[in-house]
Amino acid sequence: MDEEEMLDFPIDGVLDLHTFRPGEVRDLIADYLAECQKRGILSVRIIHGKGTGSLRRLVHSVLGRLPEVASFRLAGTDGGGWGATLVELKGA
Repeated sequence: MDEEEMLDFPIDGVLDLHTFRPGEVRDLIADYLAECQKRGILSVRIIHGKGTGSLRRLVHSVLGRLPEVASFRLAGTDGGGWGATLVELKGA
């Protein structure tokens, strides 16, 4: 995602993947989290839905490889349960 696209996309700590194609997810997550970290947003909620679990597995695979990710876990029942993942980023 380039700088211009990022400006049209809200950076508020909640990333809902429902409107994106699976092929866009890897780069989108990395770019979104980098921008959150840059803006001092260190707690992020990624909504991937429940479905078959394939998107959740992809999201967790990406998160496990990003150096800026301190930790991640499935959200509790009040935050989307296993349809969302909570991410803690390292301070910049």
